[in-house]
Amino acid sequence: MLNRRHLRVKVLQALYAHFQTEGSEVSQQEKRLVSSIESIYDLYIYLLSSLIEVRDFASNRMEDARLKFLPTEAELNPNTRFVENRFLEQLSENRRLRKNMQRMSVSWADHQEIIRKIFLTFRDSEVYTAYMEKPKVNYRDEKDIVLHLFGDFMLESEAYTSLFEEHNIHWADDIDTASSLLVKTIKKWDADMDEFHDLPPLMITPDEEGEDLIRDFVLKLFRKTIVHKEEFDKLIADRAQNWDIERIALLDVILLKMALTELTEFPTIPVKVTLNEYIEISKEYSTPRSRQFVNGMLDKLVVDLREADRINKMGRGLID
Repeated sequence: MLNRRHLRVKVLQALYAHFQTEGSEVSQQEKRLVSSIESIYDLYIYLLSSLIEVRDFASNRMEDARLKFLPTEAELNPNTRFVENRFLEQLSENRRLRKNMQRMSVSWADHQEIIRKIFLTFRDSEVYTAYMEKPKVNYRDEKDIVLHLFGDFMLESEAYTSLFEEHNIHWADDIDTASSLLVKTIKKWDADMDEFHDLPPLMITPDEEGEDLIRDFVLKLFRKTIVHKEEFDKLIADRAQNWDIERIALLDVILLKMALTELTEFPTIPVKVTLNEYIEISKEYSTPRSRQFVNGMLDKLVVDLREADRINKMGRGLID
């Protein structure tokens, strides 16, 4: 489910830490890099569990109202459409999710106030009212309301997102990635899936991709960028006319080095893909001027590498 851009960003973060603290053990940094990638799955599990928690809160609130000393007619016969949402019911019964929640000891007991505020805001919204008042709903409607709950109310709650940032130092950067995985999961879920249906894997399996993405992409990209540091420093300095390499943003330099590594060490990744990926990453993670700088530098560096016969791509369509 993670794509190569997610993995490139993780390598970028690890290299940034490495180049700022040179002398530290590369093997230990590699372990932390792998752990930071794998922890995205745990965040994904937490996010899924929070959907069930909102549903359970609504159900418990409904039952408490029914048991009041003098309940109203509406409290005695409430609209149970949301608490009986078929997708949320499937999710709550999913054995793989339950197993992972037990493994991680997931508990929302100390965060009921956050869940309460999310539900009440959601309950008072037009989208919730429209869903509850529809004469009839289909399975797509039931998934759509969960997507609204998550995207428009849960992720918009600063208290909710802060919980994850406090739990794991990596999760502040990972919540967008984990959220996109959750949204994909909901969209692909089918009404016929039973409790034994497996959750999607964190990454494409080796059989589907043809390689182990951690070993053959992530760790290779990390190690080779470090190995070629001095060589790439010179290549960049030679082309960075009117730029002092010591004054170029460190992230920009690392992005260029990673791109150079991909261009020279990964024969099955097309040149255009590498260039586009690092330009896009620079727009999101570096300075406002980075996109133009990285774009211009990569164009020049590709020319240099071609002249030196350093770019050797395999397969049709991979050379350009």
